[in-house]
Amino acid sequence: MELPWTALFLSTFLLGLSCQGNDWESDRNFISAAGPLTNDLVHNLNHPLGKQGSDLVAGDTDIYVCQQPLPSFLPQYFSSLRASQVTHYKVLLSWAQLLPKGSSKNPDQEAVQCYRQLLQSLKDAQLQPMVVLFHQMPPTSTIQRDGGFADLFADYATLAFQSFGDLVEIWFTFSDLEKVIMGLPHQHLKASGLQTLSDAHRKAFDVYHRKYSSQGGKLSVVLKAEDLPKLLPDPSSAALVKGSVDFLSLDLSYDCQSISTLPQKLSELQNLEPKVKVFVYTLKPQDCPSTGMSPASLLFRLLEAINKDQVQTVGFDVSAFLSCTSSSEESPSCSLTYSSLALQSEQQHETVVSSFPGSAYQRVWAALANQSREERDAFLQDVFPEGFLWGVSTGAFNVEGGWAEGGRGPSIWDHYSNLNAAESQATAKVASDSYHKPVSDVALLRGLRADVYKFSISWSRIFPFGQRTSPNLQGVAYYNKLIDSLLDSQVEPMATLFHWDLPQALQEQGGWQNESVVDAFLDYAAFCFSTFGDRVKLWVTFHEPWVISYAGYGTGQHAPAISDPGVASFKVAHLILKAHARTWHHYNYHHRQKQQGRVGIVLNSDWAEPLDGKSPQDLAAAERYLHFMLGWFAHPIFIDGDYPAALRAQIQHTNQQCGRPLAQLPEFTEAEKRLLKGSADFLGLSHYTSRLISKAGQQTCIPSYDNIGGFSQHVDPKWPQTASPWIRVVPWGIRRLLRFASLEYTKGKLPIFLAGNGMPIGEGSDLFDDSMRVNYLNLYINEVLKAVKEDSVDVRSYIARSLIDGYEGPLGYSQRFGLYHVNFNDSSRPRTPRKSAYFFTSIIEKNGFPAKKVKRNPLPLKADFSSRARAAFSFPSEVPSKAKVVWEKFSRQPKFERDLFYHGTFRDDFLWGVSSSAYQIEGGWDADGKGPSIWDNFTHTPGNGVKDNATGDIACDSYHQLDADINILRTLKVKSYRFSISWPRIFPTGRNSSINKQGVDYYNKLIDRLLESNIFPMVTLFHWDLPQALQDIGGWENPSLIELFDSYADFCFKTFGDRVKFWMTFNEPWCSAVLGYSSGIFPPNVQDPGSLSYKVSHVIIKAHARVYHTYDEKYRQEQKGVISLSLNTHWVEPKDPGVQRDVEAADRMLQFNLGWFAHPIFKNGDYPDVMKWNVGNRSELQHLASSRLPSFTEEEKNYIRGTADVFCINTYTSVFAQHVTPRLNPPSYDNDMELKASDMNSSALISMMHQDVPWGMRRLLNWIKEEYGNIPIYITENGQGLTNPTLDDTERIFYHKTYINEALKAYRLDGVDLRGYSAWALMDNFEWLHGYTMRFGLYHVDFDHVNRPRTARASARYYTEVITNNGMPLAKEDEFLYGEFPKGFIWSAASASYQVEGAWRADGKGLSIWDTFSHTPLKIGNDDNGDVACDSYHKIAEDVVALQNLGVSHYRFSISWPRILPDGTTKFINEAGLNYYVRFIDALLAAGITPQVTMYHWDLPQALQDVGGWENETVVQRFKDYADVLFRRLGDKVKFWITLNEPFVIAAHGYGSGVSAPGISFRPGTAPYTAGHNLIKAHAEAWHLYNSTYRNSQGGVISITISSDWAEPRDPSNQEDVEAARRYVQFMGGWFAHPIFKNGDYPEVMKTRIRDRSLAAGLNKSRLPEFTESEKKKIQGTFDFFGFNHYTTVLAYNLNYAAAVSSFDADRGVASITDRSWPDSGSFWLKMTPFGFRRILNWLKEEYNNPLIYVTENGVSRRGDPELNDTDRIYYLRSYINEALKAVRDKVDLRGYTVWSIMDNFEWATGFAERFGVHFVNRSDPSLPRIPKASAKVYASIVRCNGFPDPAQGPHPCLQQPEDAGPTASPVKSEVPFLGLMLGTAEAQTALYVLFALVLLGVCSVAFLLYKYCKRSKQGTTQPGHHGLSQISSF
Repeated sequence: MELPWTALFLSTFLLGLSCQGNDWESDRNFISAAGPLTNDLVHNLNHPLGKQGSDLVAGDTDIYVCQQPLPSFLPQYFSSLRASQVTHYKVLLSWAQLLPKGSSKNPDQEAVQCYRQLLQSLKDAQLQPMVVLFHQMPPTSTIQRDGGFADLFADYATLAFQSFGDLVEIWFTFSDLEKVIMGLPHQHLKASGLQTLSDAHRKAFDVYHRKYSSQGGKLSVVLKAEDLPKLLPDPSSAALVKGSVDFLSLDLSYDCQSISTLPQKLSELQNLEPKVKVFVYTLKPQDCPSTGMSPASLLFRLLEAINKDQVQTVGFDVSAFLSCTSSSEESPSCSLTYSSLALQSEQQHETVVSSFPGSAYQRVWAALANQSREERDAFLQDVFPEGFLWGVSTGAFNVEGGWAEGGRGPSIWDHYSNLNAAESQATAKVASDSYHKPVSDVALLRGLRADVYKFSISWSRIFPFGQRTSPNLQGVAYYNKLIDSLLDSQVEPMATLFHWDLPQALQEQGGWQNESVVDAFLDYAAFCFSTFGDRVKLWVTFHEPWVISYAGYGTGQHAPAISDPGVASFKVAHLILKAHARTWHHYNYHHRQKQQGRVGIVLNSDWAEPLDGKSPQDLAAAERYLHFMLGWFAHPIFIDGDYPAALRAQIQHTNQQCGRPLAQLPEFTEAEKRLLKGSADFLGLSHYTSRLISKAGQQTCIPSYDNIGGFSQHVDPKWPQTASPWIRVVPWGIRRLLRFASLEYTKGKLPIFLAGNGMPIGEGSDLFDDSMRVNYLNLYINEVLKAVKEDSVDVRSYIARSLIDGYEGPLGYSQRFGLYHVNFNDSSRPRTPRKSAYFFTSIIEKNGFPAKKVKRNPLPLKADFSSRARAAFSFPSEVPSKAKVVWEKFSRQPKFERDLFYHGTFRDDFLWGVSSSAYQIEGGWDADGKGPSIWDNFTHTPGNGVKDNATGDIACDSYHQLDADINILRTLKVKSYRFSISWPRIFPTGRNSSINKQGVDYYNKLIDRLLESNIFPMVTLFHWDLPQALQDIGGWENPSLIELFDSYADFCFKTFGDRVKFWMTFNEPWCSAVLGYSSGIFPPNVQDPGSLSYKVSHVIIKAHARVYHTYDEKYRQEQKGVISLSLNTHWVEPKDPGVQRDVEAADRMLQFNLGWFAHPIFKNGDYPDVMKWNVGNRSELQHLASSRLPSFTEEEKNYIRGTADVFCINTYTSVFAQHVTPRLNPPSYDNDMELKASDMNSSALISMMHQDVPWGMRRLLNWIKEEYGNIPIYITENGQGLTNPTLDDTERIFYHKTYINEALKAYRLDGVDLRGYSAWALMDNFEWLHGYTMRFGLYHVDFDHVNRPRTARASARYYTEVITNNGMPLAKEDEFLYGEFPKGFIWSAASASYQVEGAWRADGKGLSIWDTFSHTPLKIGNDDNGDVACDSYHKIAEDVVALQNLGVSHYRFSISWPRILPDGTTKFINEAGLNYYVRFIDALLAAGITPQVTMYHWDLPQALQDVGGWENETVVQRFKDYADVLFRRLGDKVKFWITLNEPFVIAAHGYGSGVSAPGISFRPGTAPYTAGHNLIKAHAEAWHLYNSTYRNSQGGVISITISSDWAEPRDPSNQEDVEAARRYVQFMGGWFAHPIFKNGDYPEVMKTRIRDRSLAAGLNKSRLPEFTESEKKKIQGTFDFFGFNHYTTVLAYNLNYAAAVSSFDADRGVASITDRSWPDSGSFWLKMTPFGFRRILNWLKEEYNNPLIYVTENGVSRRGDPELNDTDRIYYLRSYINEALKAVRDKVDLRGYTVWSIMDNFEWATGFAERFGVHFVNRSDPSLPRIPKASAKVYASIVRCNGFPDPAQGPHPCLQQPEDAGPTASPVKSEVPFLGLMLGTAEAQTALYVLFALVLLGVCSVAFLLYKYCKRSKQGTTQPGHHGLSQISSF
């Protein structure tokens, strides 16, 4: 029986091996050629008898000459060749037959037609003709003609091109040069004959390409392979080899005895330039029978040899491997010669489905299976091709979390994990929280140096319900941010559309078993292409669809947990394949041309090795395993659009064996097959392990993957295990799989992206030292390299799984695949690099495993050092210095102006960096020959004062953890790294006679690695760690150290200076001098406070100058660097800037600290005069012979002056200074300054190292600029130390934020030439005397772990953000918006009855709870009360005038319930009180001002409080009765009602915290909820009363005013903080808004949390009362608008209270802080945060279906002395109202804005200390005038303009200010107090003038008397006396 393997063999093997073939032309297939026709072949095929079964192939006998008619068998013969996958057929033309007379003018037309018929018959059989113009002999007439042979041949070729060019695309001029030459006339020698043929070929080539090759045809000449070495160097034959050939054609003979000779024959081809394609025209195997090898096996070996040499082969001759047979009964046919194409088996089934030696699997297995273990595991030292992509991967459901964030819909994994949660198993709700950390994750990728990041898009985050109805814009924004961040960090995004997380909504419709999901997926994919495709160029449609089909729908181990391996599994795969194909075609048709991306699929597969390599059954089972795993999806896409034949046959066989359909494999239609075939631009592979496969054991008919496939899986027990039971370490399997995939599927036409490889560690493993994974990656990557280099597999990427640990489905978090560890016990989910991360980075940097280290050229310097400082001054500073202008400029700044945050950026080349120092981080204290330093000696000496007896022996172990340090530096995105060199590590004895090579190597490696990462090294030569050997000779007391330090520095310049361009000689020499030699708390522990510190500083300054000159003279010209030193100081502020002595003291302290070193170097070469003066004078007073301060010679001064190129400053905090006269003895440096320094803030956190005084930074930078000229400045240290900080180091964020902002002000506003900023410190380290208790690090270091793992703190992420933005630019959303509010927008101002009315007992008013509360001791600040308040009860006219000043159209005020109903009930209505409101409302209406009346603003009648107040449910009816009175008596005038103001404050603070009336605080877990419950019901009753009884007649509106802060998460990347912020707003605003504006009930989060905490505390029900269903219906919708009060924003974070704590705060579980960069107000709780206003207005819109909103309160307070120029309030109002305008543009239905407050008033518990008014109320004036502040004018302008006119449009009329409004005096009383008298206005004015005249007269008299006295004194004799001391001491 004829087996159908020939076609498969040729298509999968012959075409596949020659990887470069299809590159010849994109639409050409690889050439497998047969022919030509010979006379013997024609005869044998035409006369089959006697030849039956024999081989009938073209031999070397005479070539067939075309004759009419053509043999009848030719069509069948040609068709059989095509069926055997022969693609081309050689035809040899006869020159003599076509041109019998030798001239193209007289061709033989019959011959022409005959050849055309022959060629056409080939075309009809789908064979492409390959035509040879000349084989052996030319026409006789041609030989005898005198014309040149080349011209004659060109003439003949022209005829052939004309006659047959429409049928032929491939031409050969000559096929046997030797025979042609032999046929030439005898006079032609062979050499000249070769020249003749070369000329003939060239002419034919030129003719063809000039006239006939327009359709893409090609022309060549056939050469013998053995002749190539001779032809290559010969100029005469050059045209035959290159230049005049479109490809190279070879006549190739090889010896079967030694196929290795073939690469030798081909080796010369690699020398051809340009590279040419090769076609093997003739393939002649020799001496093959003696080898005993079959022709097919020989062919396999041959082709591998060809490809091993990497020759670009486009095809070859297969004639030698064809067998053509014929008989009388059958037509002639041809097939490959192979006698046993299938392995024999006892069962026919095994014969059908088994592999044959020609299959890709067999070839891979046969080629590699017989390797010895040493050969198999040999490590390859080589690198991957240039452009190879290194990456890492994640999956959305594994890492994103945010399961219900931002409108995301549930996926099947959410449903699955929720079911698991019921069984206390892990869920993916938060996972690694990557949804909140896109920027952080990208930072990790930077640290790794990854080229590509494979992530998946969550379908349900884009389309929450799976359908393209309305995309979720928040989800889109997340992926946009991720993609943009990747591209910003030069990381290529590889986006996976589907990584197993189907939207649950689609699963409920059948999921992947429902055909409609294909359309849904296409819609989703199309949206992603359109939205992200402009930036994403690598797309993966499906990730590992085998897992979905097998585990999701087969075994049910994965979501959606369906167990149906026989039906559902195959159906799902079927639909996934169709979805993939349609998606690929959609991209191809609609996006490819514009986006230029690639779309592929990632398939997973183990490698399958036969359990018994000698068993044909196991071999067949192993191949079948691959077809079931990989081929299931790969075969339809990459081969023929259908499932593998082996898979189909096996399923059919299994079903037959079982007698029923155990498995149902769907079928593709022909159209679907065409759609599938070729629907990928690349093959993505993920691979983890290998399997040993055997034929299945006893047949069972239970549906399972193995039973259906007919195989059994095994593992070799010797294979190393991992934490995963399914992953064994089998590195060599990946090479075999890649080779198989290349041969079977991609065939060299498509690249392979290795998109998943890795192994997990378990929870019990070392969390950071994953050495086993390092070994795994090392071996697997090396096997990939072998596949690329030795097997020529076109692998383009290696992507490790996974970037970070994540949720692993059924295994939860027990298996960790991440290169970065994720701490799932920490809510911030911190990521810490593992050892494998550093290893993977090393592989990426080397691009594999190079045999030799490649030294990379350092990157070009990017910092600008063009303007170096050079001796700006030659004169000393004045005393005090001219820099005192800094205090004059800044010390009088108002706090608001001083602290206001500034937005802007630094210069483009600003150098952002971090700092460290050698002793603090390196460790390795005695490693590799390092010598001891003074700090080594000090920390090993008992009683040294270091906390916890800590040492720097190991510190951060940076000496051994260089990879870790470089990783975090890259992650931070810094441009520079400031580190110090350990002098004793370079010179163990301190001298250049002892150079430690290992130490030098460490710094060389560090510097090189920095430059490779584009990080600029800033190197400090001395950071306090003097070699102990030098201390033993006196240390810095010994001037000989000048020379020794210079030799050390010289060595560093010479060794590292080619790469280091920024040098600092000393770090903070002040510390060395003072702390080391004065106080002695630092080593070398010398306590000599009076003189030694000066002596040491003297030596240090000279040492610095010496080193500077060494660099300047020897190295600068070549190395082009800069050199300076880092000085340190606090900023010093005068205790009282108005006291000159304090100003001088502050300046003196700066000179003694900073000027001590800066003045000699940056000014005049000498110490500051004030130092010389003070120390000299005090020395003289101490009876010393000379000053304790040494002096420089003039020569030394000139040498020192100007020895710094830039100014480097370290600063951390600020202090106050004031002048004192200290004791003289004992002498000390501190007393020499004659001042007292004190901290600025006594309330500073004790957990902080330094007081946080950011504004000192700006002043210090300005002082340096004024004192030393505008020199380039680098801040080389600045940071905050915290004791035991968490990873959420918010305090440090605020520190850096505010300090950097002050530096930005200095740069932008003051013109300071600031060039760089380096944060201290890169990571936690040994912090000197604090040991490890004080942490400065942006990175946390775990000092308890041997590897010292580094984990980013929140401050690291923030600093990276600052670097990315190059400062603090104003966000687009925060830019000021010019424009108007909608027409009819309501502008209002507000007050409240108790706060302004006064008259607390007037006209029958009853007591309120605030009357009682304010008369209770210790309740109100300053013992204030509202008895009089602003006396509005008596000042109706004044209040109306104040409103008219503002131009508002409305006024919101409240009615005092006890003024109307003194006892709270309707038993008695106080008409006098009611009459006040009638009169007031009438006055408002008369002034054109509409009243907005609040019925209750906190002042409950005390009589009702006496019976329980808002805790007593009867109050509901009482409030309804009260409302009825108001509606009835005032409703004809009032059309805008508010029932309650801020019920949250009433309930939470009146009945919870007790800070508001009635001051109840002893039931915080129940009373607030009870009161709130009744408040809501009271509101509803009043609303329904108005609605049903009064609305129709009165036509007003009624609602409630609810207050809420906005809450931002403290850490937006922390899911817990995000939820806490949401909870904060729901518990504050939602508590009352949710029942009224949503569903009649409390927010679900309130109900759930309070119930859970109540039950946990042992209660049997929730402390939160419940509404009945009828109450819910009654409450829901009781609004006509949303009245909203808003003031500020907080930063919220989760805080868990003990279950026993019962309170509102504990139930909410939220703590809050504020950002220190937010401007303060007069209220501790109120920070100016305008952005929050817009956000909460939008939140109201989204949460409550865009209700009509009136802002009924918004404003800011002030404290302190009254000031009418309230710039802070102006800022607040303009910015907040502008945010309201933006909210209107956001489609928020905002109808009005109300400023709080119309005037300063009684501000509840703070009394009159906090003033919110836009009118100042002068409380020292009994008439309490209302005086407009500047803010009143600004607000009036906004009201007039109805917004903010655009200044670009020119001045708007509304901006013209009316005449200034004066105080709103009473029209009744016109008297004013004057010197204890009450006078009229005119009388008081006259009295004032009289008083002024009397005072002026008195002053003149005194002046006259003084003049007379002085004149008399000058006439006296001057007495002789001592000369005064010179300003400069004689010393």
